[in-house]
Amino acid sequence: MSKYTVNNSTIESILGWIHAGEIAIPEIQRPFVWNASKVRDLMDSLYQGFPVGYIITWRNPDTKLKDGTQAIGKKILIDGQQRITALTAALLGQEVVRADYKKKRIRIAFNPIEERFEVANPAIEKDSAWISDIASFFQPQFNLFEFVNNYCQQNEGVDSNQIGKVVNHLVNIRFSSLGMIELSHELDIETVTEIFIRINSQGVVLSQADFVMSKIAVNESYNGINIRKMIDYFCHLAKNPADYEAIRANDTTFSSTDYFQKIRWIKNHTESLYVPDYSDLLRVAFTFKFLRGKLANLVSLLSGRDFETREYKEEIAEDSFKILEEGVLAFVNETNFKRFLMIVKSTGIIHSSLIRSQHVLNFGYILYLLLRDKGIEQAKINKVVRKWVVLSILTARYSSSPESTFEFDVRRFNQAKDIEDYLHHTEEGELSDAFWSNILVSRLNTSVTSSPFFHVFLMAQIRSNDKAFLSKATEIKHLIEERGDLHHIFPKKYLQSNGFNNRNQYNQIANYVYTQQEINIVIKHKSPDIYMKEVEEQCNKKTVKYGEIQNIDELLENLEVNCIPSGIFSMNASNYELFLEERRRLMAKKIRDFYLNL
Repeated sequence: MSKYTVNNSTIESILGWIHAGEIAIPEIQRPFVWNASKVRDLMDSLYQGFPVGYIITWRNPDTKLKDGTQAIGKKILIDGQQRITALTAALLGQEVVRADYKKKRIRIAFNPIEERFEVANPAIEKDSAWISDIASFFQPQFNLFEFVNNYCQQNEGVDSNQIGKVVNHLVNIRFSSLGMIELSHELDIETVTEIFIRINSQGVVLSQADFVMSKIAVNESYNGINIRKMIDYFCHLAKNPADYEAIRANDTTFSSTDYFQKIRWIKNHTESLYVPDYSDLLRVAFTFKFLRGKLANLVSLLSGRDFETREYKEEIAEDSFKILEEGVLAFVNETNFKRFLMIVKSTGIIHSSLIRSQHVLNFGYILYLLLRDKGIEQAKINKVVRKWVVLSILTARYSSSPESTFEFDVRRFNQAKDIEDYLHHTEEGELSDAFWSNILVSRLNTSVTSSPFFHVFLMAQIRSNDKAFLSKATEIKHLIEERGDLHHIFPKKYLQSNGFNNRNQYNQIANYVYTQQEINIVIKHKSPDIYMKEVEEQCNKKTVKYGEIQNIDELLENLEVNCIPSGIFSMNASNYELFLEERRRLMAKKIRDFYLNL
């Protein structure tokens, strides 16, 4: 089977096919990201007769209709939209939608005397030698003879024959060739993705989510465009709420629908803990509703594929679009979204810096939506989702083969007679005594502050409302929220002066602690056995030098919640390795107690 065919077509023909709907460009597949100078360069290349690359299309698989006939799918433009949009903007005068969803004209000017293109500007508009917008040459009413006469009258001394030849050459760029690669409709999504990556390795590689979005957007029968816009606008507003008015004004048709009303709340949502992109939203909605993990399967389902017979049936496509829409609506539901975030924050994850795996949050939301859909009581949902999120972080559950693991997990939870029993069974396998006492301790032996295990330790401190090191009132969560700095218990320069010159030694996470900056300044380069004795003396004499703790019991409690070994009062550089080992074990115990009490 041939994977593709290669043909050359004229720009005029391709634009005509797009206008007729034979090639479908998803309306908001991607905002126009080229700057005006790049559009100018494309026009110049066409004028000079230089090749401008290929566009790539993929015809939807043909589906079997209920009456037994075949419906031939449209071709989806999967690469080349920026070039096609640039052509329609420059030659046809159409407005483009920029990244902020505001519409704008891109006007390319042309100087027939110098045969030079430029982006239109006020100076060019005042210069009679320039035509400020080449789109005027491609209007149906354009008259070459009339234009040449008028131009020559405004620019004395120019050769009318030469001007006529130049402008005629410009107008004829609509007959320039543009290569078309058409991928076979029999190819599966994985093969289509691989072909695209190989051909377009120097450009922006499309993901499977991009193919899914294209597939959704070109569907006219089952509400595809509204589903697509709901996904795209929700994710855009989650990141850029200031663009709400531009979207509303730019797309009045969609903004008058109930779908837009269902997502408008996100513009006022200021929480940045979970800011999904369209890939995240698709993955959550798809896995939740279809109990599958591979997005490639979603394209097949939306095309109507019967996985048993390998045929494409219209009723499967119809059902798949309906189910996907239900999943998307569940995802963007304000109550669902905010309740899930409350559960996440109740684990101690109060800032995006504490979680580096979007997969953990995505599956957490999948699990939340699934359990709600199954009618599980809210208290049980809260507990199971909380524990599963933390378990996933501790075991790096979704760090490799996330799609397969998503599918395995969602199906097991869906089939479980008692979700808490299934959670307990997983805990027994993944979080054994050996994990808590050995594996976790060894994983805390790192200098990487973005370590998920260190993050879980901080989450434990946040959930317990622990005070910062040597602080009486300031809680660790306040320092994290304000992006405070981590400080060394054994000061960095002190360790370096005692032979610990490797950053992997002095920057061990077991040597890190959150404390107020003013306390750290007073500690400076002192050894722990010196500054901790001064703190102890502060408690005895009721003076204030390090923070505000003036009670020995409060001091010991502060050391305990920060997992500082009790021997810190007499420790110096010679005890550093012992200190790290003891603190790692204390940190691991705190993490275990935290998890068991979620």
